[in-house]
Amino acid sequence: MRILLVDHHADFARAVKEALPYCGFAVDVTRTLDEAAAALDCANYHILLLELVLPDGDGLDWLKQLRREGRSMPAIMMSSLNDLGRRIAIFNAGADDFLPKPVSTEELIARMRAILRRSTQMTAPLVTFGNLHFDPIARQVAVGGRILKIARREVCILEHLLNRAGRTVPRASLEDSLYAFDDEVSANALEVGIYRLRTHLSQSGATLRIKTARGVGYTLELIEAASAA
Repeated sequence: MRILLVDHHADFARAVKEALPYCGFAVDVTRTLDEAAAALDCANYHILLLELVLPDGDGLDWLKQLRREGRSMPAIMMSSLNDLGRRIAIFNAGADDFLPKPVSTEELIARMRAILRRSTQMTAPLVTFGNLHFDPIARQVAVGGRILKIARREVCILEHLLNRAGRTVPRASLEDSLYAFDDEVSANALEVGIYRLRTHLSQSGATLRIKTARGVGYTLELIEAASAA
């Protein structure tokens, strides 16, 4: 999941940037509305985290403009200004949730997950492919009923491949979903993640594999289907 945080308070932005990746979120941080607009033109985001008062404008007015443009990504607004009238205006502008500052990162993550459950209508969130089961909310992977201990980055790769199982996922699409703009990423980081994920799948007896489409990307396919082909 890729998140856009629009907030000019450096300490809070740093705390979010450090906490969310451990829960499977890639975070892009912008300090102004102009920077946020540029980020929206470059990437697709699952959730917008938006401060009410920003150096170059009002977050509430900007959110209204986004909704008029048809941008429907869930939005959580945050502010130390917490009177009833302002909260009502925030929800009327199209926000999905509001958190008064100071914000606990633990509560922020819980609110984000609740919004994702609602927005994706995950009444039965378990994703099954072959004998592998993935819970996108708990971020757990199991094969044959046994939970696997897989690093956060490999879980994100698996999730992206599962969402397009049977189809080739371009390398660029994977990298865009995994890494924020300012992440320090080595040239072979994706290949290392794919290799580790393949090792987990093979050692666990999973009935699926990751096939490389050389020069294009990767495909998650069932072993039985691949053998028949």
